[in-house]
Amino acid sequence: MAGLLLSLGCVGMAPVLRSALLSLETAPVYAEAASVDEATLRRSIARLERRLAARRPAGAYLVVSTTENHFWLYVGGRLIREGRCSTGSYVYLKGSGGRSWLFQTPRGQFFVQSKIVNPVWHKPDWAFVEEGKPIPPPGSPERYEYGVLGRYALAIGNGYLIHGTLYQRLLGLPVTHGCVRLGDADLEVVYRTLPLGAPVYIY
Repeated sequence: MAGLLLSLGCVGMAPVLRSALLSLETAPVYAEAASVDEATLRRSIARLERRLAARRPAGAYLVVSTTENHFWLYVGGRLIREGRCSTGSYVYLKGSGGRSWLFQTPRGQFFVQSKIVNPVWHKPDWAFVEEGKPIPPPGSPERYEYGVLGRYALAIGNGYLIHGTLYQRLLGLPVTHGCVRLGDADLEVVYRTLPLGAPVYIY
């Protein structure tokens, strides 16, 4: 199980996940030998703690849970902010010509690739399909929408962003098209804390 723990790269994950993984690690100990004493168990946990600490990023990083729609922002392993976010809705959208989209947030380890102030949303084809409108050609002014992504955005690759939202009442719910939405105050802290190249762990 320790191998699984490391292969998942979850050392920088939130306390909830970390505790769950530690439970998975220790559970077989109970199952295999009821006679295992507390000292042995504590040594096992301490060993895992050391392995976790060795793999934890030294700088700032962000952890996002797509099941809890919650985020944790760390600097050097110290939690400095946490709160609600919104991730992919898992809604399936079918377009014409056999095209379809599943709105899910990708999971894994990502990195901040660019940081944008006053981002402009370049609407993809699915946005028009979803609204029941004709799809305009590339570069059409209809594709550019201002002020809907909040004041900041952080790109993590493949078109996915961490950005703000007009619908802050929906934070904590899985309602996005795959991006990670944060509230205004949280977004500003995340934007100012994470440098380019900072890890973003999504699970």
